[in-house]
Amino acid sequence: MISADSPGVSGPVGPGSAPPLESPVYALGSSPAERERLRRQSEELRALSTALLDRVGVERGWNAVDLGCGPSGIIDLLAERVGPEGHVTGLDVNPANVALAREFADELGLVNADVAEGDARGTGLPPSSFDLAHARTLLVTIPDPAAVVAEMVRLVRPGGWVAAVEPDGGGSVCYPPHPAWDRLSLIYWSSWQADGADLFIGRRLPELFRQAGLVDIGVEARAEIYPAGHSRRTVGPDLVRSMRPKIVERGIASEQELDELDQAVRQHLNDPHTLVMPNLLFLARGRKPAT
Repeated sequence: MISADSPGVSGPVGPGSAPPLESPVYALGSSPAERERLRRQSEELRALSTALLDRVGVERGWNAVDLGCGPSGIIDLLAERVGPEGHVTGLDVNPANVALAREFADELGLVNADVAEGDARGTGLPPSSFDLAHARTLLVTIPDPAAVVAEMVRLVRPGGWVAAVEPDGGGSVCYPPHPAWDRLSLIYWSSWQADGADLFIGRRLPELFRQAGLVDIGVEARAEIYPAGHSRRTVGPDLVRSMRPKIVERGIASEQELDELDQAVRQHLNDPHTLVMPNLLFLARGRKPAT
């Protein structure tokens, strides 16, 4: 199973914006519980995001944008890297997430950061105005990830960087196996695919970057095994909870079955002898040609 930050998709922002895009499909919900999961995830994936920024070589004075930042994203990491000489812009679809991200930045005193509501496929932000465009677990949630990558390329200056952290469901492991885990995974995949999103987006990142014209592409994958008690251990059933309304509406599973599966899976995952790897996580970066 995979996990996702909130997508930066909604109405465009800034002067000279293009006409509004068709409302996007987002595989996850926007409930308070989902927003809390996104907050938790920002801390859980902090080390991976730090490693990616190290690979890119983010410098003081840079102008960076974090697409699909959710309630926090990596706004704080970027603000620390670029320093007071630089600036960070967060972008998200959900007004509630935008408000929370602004509160997050204010609480930390990030005077070099702001957050806007906007569409990651067509932000309306000026072209070639950023040194770095970043997204984390955004491309996996939408049907047309290439459109977001194209917008990221448009936003960065010649010589600037595009970077992403995305999961890949092909590496999911739960051992010993359990029928409730298998059934819950099937339900999850069925609903995700009904939205047209790609659960294997992680392995596609280098291809998407090449097709968008980026060069100096680098990619690596991380496989994490989480011990009992770690919040990432239950990310699969947590995501199914977020998706529950649409799962039931689509007739994929009933409320009663979801309750029973949720209880059985969590009991299995509470066993410290159960090995859990929710997914692979791919870290990719690419540079926009200087000329």
